[in-house]
Amino acid sequence: MRLRLALIPAAVLVSSAILAGCGSTPATSPSSTTGGTVVIAEAPQAPPNWFFPVFSSSAYIEINAQIQFLMYRPLIYLNKQNQVDYSRSLVSHIGVNSSGTVYTLTLNHKYGWSNGQPITAQDVVFTWDLMNAASQPNSPWPYGPAGSGGMPKDWQSVVAQGQNTVVVTLKHSANPQWFIHNGLGQISPVPKSIWDKYPTNMTKELHFIQSVSNQPMNAHYRVVDGPFKFAKWAPNQYWELVPNPKFGGHKASISKLIFQYETSSASEFTGLKNGSVNVGYLPPSLWSTRNQLTNDALSQAYLFGFNYAIINFNPQAPGGMGPMFKKLYVRQALQMGINQPGMIQSMFHGAGVVEDGPIPPKPLTPFYNRALATNPYPFNPAAGKKLLEKHGWSEVNGVMTRHGQKLAFNFVYAAGSTTISHVAQLMQSDWAQEGIKVTLQQMAVNQLFGTETQSTPKVWTMGYWGAGWTYQLDYYPTGGNLFATGAGENSGGYNNSTLDSLIQATYQPGTAQQIQQRMDAYQTYAAKHLPVLWMPWFPQGYARISGFSVHSKNVHGTVSTFNPVTDYAYANYWTVSK
Repeated sequence: MRLRLALIPAAVLVSSAILAGCGSTPATSPSSTTGGTVVIAEAPQAPPNWFFPVFSSSAYIEINAQIQFLMYRPLIYLNKQNQVDYSRSLVSHIGVNSSGTVYTLTLNHKYGWSNGQPITAQDVVFTWDLMNAASQPNSPWPYGPAGSGGMPKDWQSVVAQGQNTVVVTLKHSANPQWFIHNGLGQISPVPKSIWDKYPTNMTKELHFIQSVSNQPMNAHYRVVDGPFKFAKWAPNQYWELVPNPKFGGHKASISKLIFQYETSSASEFTGLKNGSVNVGYLPPSLWSTRNQLTNDALSQAYLFGFNYAIINFNPQAPGGMGPMFKKLYVRQALQMGINQPGMIQSMFHGAGVVEDGPIPPKPLTPFYNRALATNPYPFNPAAGKKLLEKHGWSEVNGVMTRHGQKLAFNFVYAAGSTTISHVAQLMQSDWAQEGIKVTLQQMAVNQLFGTETQSTPKVWTMGYWGAGWTYQLDYYPTGGNLFATGAGENSGGYNNSTLDSLIQATYQPGTAQQIQQRMDAYQTYAAKHLPVLWMPWFPQGYARISGFSVHSKNVHGTVSTFNPVTDYAYANYWTVSK
């Protein structure tokens, strides 16, 4: 998902340097484990705006996914090792035929809807129908994860057999782990009896969903199967959730969970310091003030994802830059002008790793191609400039020019973070050494997500929102939702038949060695061909703010429940002590 999606990064391994002097000694055993309110700070100027668990592409962002997860149980629940935990999933078993084309799902009777009704096979099929309809070209709004998990073109049928069995049939053989993680893992069922208002007109149904997508107090949202339900809100102030007493899993002990709107990182820091915020983040720009958080604990964690800047390859991109970006040597020069080590040392106080591909070295997973430990395009603006000159570019008034075309473009980045601003300014300065002129423009995060698409190719050229991508809903990291031609999150319109074939190969069944070789081949090509510009991968604080996680000492469980794979806040396991 684009950021997407979620939560509470707290550290599995906590740096002693980070904890020193921060009042972050582990808290003693809580004197109370029932009741209490937890206030979570949201990313600056990035309020939730879509509460239905089938996301539009523009709403496919962190905070929306976080709240959706708390209200609606996913069909497939993944543990910290990226394995299916059937005891916590809505399915108790998945049978797979020998060719990997038929998946028979048996529902888990442990969970049910908050109105007392069971979760049925019909609910699963109805949710799939919505995802399928929203993935079609004539849909009122585009489904965000379209392309991931073969959605929808590789799915032949989704059929209910009675109340408790769903049979999913694919058009082609598939790697079962890929399909279970990325295909079935996308589904968070909704109650058909509540939402199916237009049984014979899916277009009207999707229009209706869109009309109430940002109305969490609408009666349709009262029936949930997650650990929390929506209580009340004040737009651009707070969003309050309370425990769902009918939840079939581990019930929440806290009495309220509040997501608080923040205008800036500075206002969030003030909330942490005065105690009005219990869970939040410390951006690197405020590192020197960490000793003021005397009642908080700090930690860091690397999520399963990567960081990047998006390139607009569309021919209609401003300034004629789309065709220029399609030239690999131009992208190589741009990549050589990104000072990843400098960003890590000067802006993130040594926290971070150089990123040169779509699967991170931290957290280390079996998916990572160790051959990419050597960066194919290390920071070297002088070499980048020579590469441009080799292809006929020369400086005219300080800007590389060729046949009247200038290497000059707007770089749009997320507002609200001093650190992201510094990153953008450093890139602007280093690219200038190559004769590449960049004009910087800030934009609110939600607006940025809505702008950086192929629906509006004329209004943007390159963009950076800072938090990067985490593998959520595409937990098996094949890149299909990101870089395949026409994929739902291929915001820049990248199109390469070789990479398409390499991605498709990762979907195929085979031996463990074959599957890993295919994953390595995909990573290597993506690293060298640059469908995006790779940026450093930083530890993430809550709300996907690059930096450090912070929680009040009397809030327990944010660290121990952290899952770098799903990146959600498991707030039903948190407790508050007096």
